[in-house]
Amino acid sequence: MGNMPEIQTELVGRTFRHFKGNLYRLEGFAKNSETLEEIVVYRALYGERGLWVRPAKMFFGTVERDGKTMKRFELVEDHA
Repeated sequence: MGNMPEIQTELVGRTFRHFKGNLYRLEGFAKNSETLEEIVVYRALYGERGLWVRPAKMFFGTVERDGKTMKRFELVEDHA
């Protein structure tokens, strides 16, 4: 997958659409202090604009819905 720190740097500040439709900004990456698992830190771009964390494997993974497999979070290229 290439050099992870470079990929991470390119994604920080970018907007993603959750498969249920809401938009989120990727704020950064962190590591779980106990397991060293990569964690994504992201912010809702609606409502109270809460700050959330999720394991990177899950954030960049896929989900199944209505018999279709899709990305959990899809990068939004042209969102202002």
